[in-house]
Amino acid sequence: MQGFPWENHSSVSEFILLGFSRDFQVNIILFNIFLFLYLSTLVGNGLIVTLIHLDSRLHTPMYFFLSVLSILDMSYVTTTVPQMLVHLVCQKKTISYSGCVAQMYIFLVLGITEGWLFSVMAYDRYVAICHPLRYKVIMRPWLCGAMVVFCGLWGISCSLVYTVFTMRLPYCGSNEINHFFCEVPAVLKLACADTSLNDRVDFILGFILLLVPLSFILASYVCIFATILRIRSAQGRLKAFSTCASHITVVTMFCGPAMFMYMNPGANASPERDKKLALFYNVISAFLNPIIYSLRNKDVKRAFFKVTGWGGATE
Repeated sequence: MQGFPWENHSSVSEFILLGFSRDFQVNIILFNIFLFLYLSTLVGNGLIVTLIHLDSRLHTPMYFFLSVLSILDMSYVTTTVPQMLVHLVCQKKTISYSGCVAQMYIFLVLGITEGWLFSVMAYDRYVAICHPLRYKVIMRPWLCGAMVVFCGLWGISCSLVYTVFTMRLPYCGSNEINHFFCEVPAVLKLACADTSLNDRVDFILGFILLLVPLSFILASYVCIFATILRIRSAQGRLKAFSTCASHITVVTMFCGPAMFMYMNPGANASPERDKKLALFYNVISAFLNPIIYSLRNKDVKRAFFKVTGWGGATE
């Protein structure tokens, strides 16, 4: 049976994902925690997508990007968490070689797309606050769609480079991955070859995929804060800043841990630290995003009350 073209270079047909603990009682506790987080993530992000679709007042570029972010978050956690939940309660913790490649690639596509989407969302806030009179002219629907497509294509192409450079190496020794899913740094530790080239490629890609969008975000917010400081009323400044606070929080939670993970040389990586970092930008951030974006957002609350009929849907 034909598999992936790089499978011939490896004698490993499947990997064992060690996960978090070998203690069954600990795994049961973790299963319940992660099941709650996973279901809450699906419900929270699914609710945001539904509200934005149903309420015409939320048919704006900002909420369009937020709905795309919610879809990415639901897909992101679904790539890793269901398998992790199964492995927490089952004795068999294996994943096939091709399954590992597919999981690695899909995870990277979604993560890279989300990272660049944050820079697009920052640009949207920049136009809204710094050029409010031209906002509708600049942020036209076709441009919003084109920017999301660009993020997706960038994720698809760069993820292919990451995955090919990782899986082209021979894997002929241990097949135990000290992680809860097939992530590049954890898989590279099993390679039967020098990974220094991979470390350099990972650093360069990490620079392009993390620091470049972060630079765009930083530049946008420098302009935004300069504009906010020129607003005379304290209430106006607070309102302008509050529209950006949620985005800044989410970007920090996602990009900070991802930078530590992908821009550190493989030799300096700690498996336990890497698992915690991956949990933060994969599971925790996706769980918190709908909470962060909805708790202080009057438009989302109003849409929720309108759709459900609770609270009278007052203006």
